[in-house]
Amino acid sequence: MAWLSLLLFLPWFVVLGTLFWCYPRGPRSARRRMIDVSTLVLSLVLSVLAMHWGYRIGSAQPDSGPIWPQVLAVLYAYGAFLAVMSAALLLRRRRAPTA
Repeated sequence: MAWLSLLLFLPWFVVLGTLFWCYPRGPRSARRRMIDVSTLVLSLVLSVLAMHWGYRIGSAQPDSGPIWPQVLAVLYAYGAFLAVMSAALLLRRRRAPTA
């Protein structure tokens, strides 16, 4: 059941990943392409790991409702995805050549 949260957020992850890939437009070297692909893969992998972690934490709380593990899984997955993407955007801006 933990995979439900990834299924629900996968379209949003695709939209954010596409925006990350497409912008800023400009010459794209092989190194930048490799870094962008690595960032997208890392964000997805960490999101899946965080999703499972959040689901287990939510399931371990006996007084919580039946939907709580799903909610916590979504929150953890989305947080991990955004953390990796935000860090990559900050590093990309820092390494951008000044013209």
